[in-house]
Amino acid sequence: MKQCKESLLNDYMEGKMKSLVLLAIFCLLITTGFLANASASEKPKDDLDELPVKGMVTMIDLGRETCTQCKMMAPILERLEKGYRGKAAIVFINLLDYPEQQYRYKLKALPTQIFFNPEGEEVYRHVGFMSEEAIVAQLNKMGVE
Repeated sequence: MKQCKESLLNDYMEGKMKSLVLLAIFCLLITTGFLANASASEKPKDDLDELPVKGMVTMIDLGRETCTQCKMMAPILERLEKGYRGKAAIVFINLLDYPEQQYRYKLKALPTQIFFNPEGEEVYRHVGFMSEEAIVAQLNKMGVE
C-alpha cells in the first residue's frame, strides 16, 4: 500500500512538473513576441532618429506588441495616426524590435506615452493604458485640433 501511494504521488508530481515546464515555455514565447502579430503603426529603425518630429507635435507610444495594454491601444493609435496625419505625429515603438529605445526615453513601465512640442521638448508623459479621449485632450491642450 505504501509503495502504491508513493507511486501515485510521484506520478502526480511528474505531471505537475510537465505542466509547469509547458506553461513556462508558453510564457516565454509570448513574452519574446514569438506568438505576436506586428503592429501597422510601427516606425522603421531609420526613422527613429528623426523622433520627435521637428516642427510638429509628436506623441510616441512605447511598448511591446505582446503586452495587454499595448494591444488595447493599437487600434486607437492607428485611428489617431490616420486622423492626425499632417497635424501631429502619432508613433508606436515596439520595444521587442528596438529595446535600446527604453534607455533613450528613460522608461519605468509599459506602455508609456510621451508628448513632445514642435520644438522637440517633452511636455507630458503618461504610463499605462491611455484612452483615445485622453490622448485627444492632450493633443488639444498642445494646440492640435
